[in-house]
Amino acid sequence: MPTTPGSTDERRRTLLRTARDVADDLAADAIARDQAGEPPVDEADRLREAGLPAALTPPGPERGTDWRTGCAVVRKVAAADSAVGDLLARHYVHTWSGRFYGGHHEAAALEEESVREQWLWTGAVAAPADDTDAPDLALRPRDTGYVLSGRRFVETAVAVADQIVVDAVCAVTGDVLLVRIPAGARGMTVEPARDRLGQRVGGAGEIVLDRVTVPPGQVLGRRPDDEEAGAPLTALAEPALRLALCHVGLGIVEGALTEARDLSRGGHAYRLPGADPDLFLTYGELASAAQTATAVVDRATEVMAQALDAAAQLHAEEPAGIAALVATAETVTSRAALHVTTRVLELADTPGLDRFWRNARVLTAHHPAAHRLRSIGEHYLNGSHRAVAAAFH
Repeated sequence: MPTTPGSTDERRRTLLRTARDVADDLAADAIARDQAGEPPVDEADRLREAGLPAALTPPGPERGTDWRTGCAVVRKVAAADSAVGDLLARHYVHTWSGRFYGGHHEAAALEEESVREQWLWTGAVAAPADDTDAPDLALRPRDTGYVLSGRRFVETAVAVADQIVVDAVCAVTGDVLLVRIPAGARGMTVEPARDRLGQRVGGAGEIVLDRVTVPPGQVLGRRPDDEEAGAPLTALAEPALRLALCHVGLGIVEGALTEARDLSRGGHAYRLPGADPDLFLTYGELASAAQTATAVVDRATEVMAQALDAAAQLHAEEPAGIAALVATAETVTSRAALHVTTRVLELADTPGLDRFWRNARVLTAHHPAAHRLRSIGEHYLNGSHRAVAAAFH
């Protein structure tokens, strides 16, 4: 979908129609692609052909899209294929990296180039490590820029992305810098992950960096040592990613429920409508869980959108409250995704229905709910900024 002049509303409607078309295309062979588990080369081509990498960038004059619309696109695609939805979610958030960590002028130029080139972004920005942990990526200054060495696991698009965003520690100053590595950079090799439990088409894998040159133009910015000391917008980088992934989780829920409902209506389920009143109870329970999660995520999405619109005018106290709301949305969505995808397996036995549970399990596995809930509780009781930051580490 090339970027064309027109009103914001027109471009939004066009983008959502494109997302529906892409979702329909992905749904047609979702089971076969999940079973094959190949890197998303074909999927990336489909996205580029539709213009989604260019469209899913931060909003600017006649380009990009707002946060609400971007998340709606992610959810629509994720309902058809959550691995591709995951890929798009991470792409969209990483295209905001220039705004989160750098200056407005540099960010705008980078976003315009991304639109022109139809770049597909991915990345893996680690949580601040404990003092006892050695950094897995290290930057060493040279006459112009840096050289980067180390290893980092990337959740999506590792072999097909055009830009990979990572954080690394400067070996001289100890500063944590955010950098982007172009595809095919000399000294970078890619090791795709094989035989994953779920999200098989996402293209996860590890990048190995051996003295990769990082010129100054590829340094996006510096992550402050103390999150409270940094720009308020910088503090939203990780919550924004986690919120985008909540929309992937909602897509999984919607996709699983829709497929189970179609099986029940078509007579391919264990129990048939009209023959078993308990079936209505089951679907009522599952639909309610989905709607509850949607309401919480939509509220967090609206608050995040307002914060991103405010940008430099964002108050220093706001990110903590936003992060707490995102942590709540993540907790509710994770529970709904695991619950719904487990229960639909009790309704029908058909090839491919298990992929929803596998995908939900992989999406939620690395972020235990108890950790988030303790952090949310500490923030609620004490207003602690540190507690909210800890929820995403």
